[in-house]
Amino acid sequence: MQSQKTQIVIVGGGAAGLELATRLGARYGRAHHDIILVDENRTHIWKPLLHEVAAGSLDANLDEVGYRGHCHKWGYRYFKGTLAGIDRSAQRIHLAPILDDRGAEVVGAQELRYDYLVLAYGSVTNDFGTPGVRENCIFLDRRADADLFRDRLLDQCLRVSRAMSADEGSDARVKVSIVGGGATGVELAAELFNAADALGHYGLEVFDRGRLKVTLVEAGPRILPALPERLAESAREELQNLGVRVRTSTPIVESTASGMITGDGELIEADLQVWAAGVKARPIADGLDGLELSRSGQIVVTPTLQSVTDPKVFALGDCAFCMLPGRDRPIPPRAQAAHQMAATAFDNLARLMTGKPLKDFDYKDRGSLVSLSRFSTVGTLMGNLVGGRMAVEGRLARMIYLSLYRMHLIAIHGWIKGCALIAVGHVNRVVRPRLKLH
Repeated sequence: MQSQKTQIVIVGGGAAGLELATRLGARYGRAHHDIILVDENRTHIWKPLLHEVAAGSLDANLDEVGYRGHCHKWGYRYFKGTLAGIDRSAQRIHLAPILDDRGAEVVGAQELRYDYLVLAYGSVTNDFGTPGVRENCIFLDRRADADLFRDRLLDQCLRVSRAMSADEGSDARVKVSIVGGGATGVELAAELFNAADALGHYGLEVFDRGRLKVTLVEAGPRILPALPERLAESAREELQNLGVRVRTSTPIVESTASGMITGDGELIEADLQVWAAGVKARPIADGLDGLELSRSGQIVVTPTLQSVTDPKVFALGDCAFCMLPGRDRPIPPRAQAAHQMAATAFDNLARLMTGKPLKDFDYKDRGSLVSLSRFSTVGTLMGNLVGGRMAVEGRLARMIYLSLYRMHLIAIHGWIKGCALIAVGHVNRVVRPRLKLH
């Protein structure tokens, strides 16, 4: 009788999960191992690109990766589903039923056994319980969220354009409020003006960036707290030059249908509201069967990225709480951290299966970069590798920012196809429309 294959289940096909599935599939194939990737979506798109999808600057159909085609090439299996819970004693995960857009059941609840489980299901936006946010704000957690924002933005631009055509003296404007002065909020604010500049080429001849009123609201004393103050101030000046109204030290206490209410009772009017003020671990319906969690719901892991509760369960990326020895803060929820965690988890799974000692995760802070669309890029490089930070701005920073995504492409497609896709991307920027309007 053929022996049972070693089954490794990875929940979450984001930067960490997809890169790990690719590495494991390429290394072990299907002969003696069964590598399974579970994700609720059919396709993968790099999360740091969602603000470009939201503004219409990026056609996600050209940049997304279909899991079914990818798994066939790289030797793993893909299951569409959402994690509902874990049974650690039976070494099984429970997947929620799959429903169609009308709520009818497509596939019932499922179970998958595992020998080793990797949880990489990412994070969601944290609304901190603020009243009205869930009802009135858009979160940029998924491709569907970005598409929804883009459609509403284009509809509002059309309303304003028609109002201006009917009355030249109209003061109609597209009012967008973005809560959260981190990378997502800042990048989206800048990208909106890039989109506004291009709309005149696509039927809205009387519309220009002057009709776009964007307010970026941050509860803290400054935007981009992860960057040095000088660079954060440089980004603020660039945003203000574009026309963004930057409001710092301004907590939002409620969201209504007509806009945001500040702690002082002021109403910031908005046709579109985006909440990008922090993240938390994605909640699991039936819990994680006793795995130790942090206050924000992340899975507490050892330096080897194994759960402190169960050594057969690994956690990577935004859903992992990893406090390395000698550090006073956990590993931040960044794409570069997810990329490095995938590499360490790959090595440690191989060592675990062969009885070798595991390696501790060694996080290399490559710095932080924030893109202000085509207008500017600011950030720091090297992080703690040289005992300090090297500030970068302009074209050099933009080139390095783009290289982060190219590294991800090579990690999930290999060198040949990855480089080919990078080349195709350069061509597409010339031949395809500047905006995706459908």
